[in-house]
Amino acid sequence: MSRPQERSDKYSAPALSKGLDILEFLASEAEAQKKADIARALERSISEIFRMLVVLEQRGYVAFDEHSERYSLTTKLFEIAHRYPPVRRLSTVAAASMQTLARDINQSVHMAIRHDTEILVIAQVDSPGNNVTSVRLGARIPLAQTASGAVLTADLSAEDLVLLEQMLAEQPEKLRRMFMQNRDFASKHGYSECKSMVVEGVTNISAPVHDHSGQVIAAVTIPFVKRLTAGEHPGKVQARKALMQMCRNVSRMLGGMAGE
Repeated sequence: MSRPQERSDKYSAPALSKGLDILEFLASEAEAQKKADIARALERSISEIFRMLVVLEQRGYVAFDEHSERYSLTTKLFEIAHRYPPVRRLSTVAAASMQTLARDINQSVHMAIRHDTEILVIAQVDSPGNNVTSVRLGARIPLAQTASGAVLTADLSAEDLVLLEQMLAEQPEKLRRMFMQNRDFASKHGYSECKSMVVEGVTNISAPVHDHSGQVIAAVTIPFVKRLTAGEHPGKVQARKALMQMCRNVSRMLGGMAGE
């Protein structure tokens, strides 16, 4: 049997490596990048980076903005990752419970996972009513703008929390302060409930889903809207209790014991 280094040398694929380097670099950057910036960061020539970018754009992994001449990732990687068994199992296990919750409380519900300084929406169920407030499936939203982000970072270690604060350093100070307050609340109480930082009149209620080790692997969120039409509609307290119970049930189905 060949040694790892010998095998690596024998079966190296420089073009593939360059393409993967580009994808990983773009995934780590909050903003779209010019090809010169990508080439500089990866210590490659602009010409070889440009060839890779053309192929990645043709295959739908990268989008090019002609106005700014910048490249960014598309959601294709998300779509591929969603086929990966752990993510697929998570969304599959939660699907029926999310449908039931949305119907019972007459509110939209979505599930998100963390991707560096963003959340990624991997499941979405609309309210059964005529008026819907929802988040697009596949949406990527800055952590600091969301209740989901507060929940997904609620159990970070002290060391990881310092790293998170460094990653959010470029966000406006007021936004960072509000987010950290929401995160601290979620860490203490096991859920987040705060006014939406994006849509006026919406209160985001979010609770965690745990895996078998007790780690938070996803957040389920209700963008709660108060309905003014006649009839009985569950309030925020009822919605939050139903959400937290649903998340406990999903955690159990995944082998988690949180809340026991």
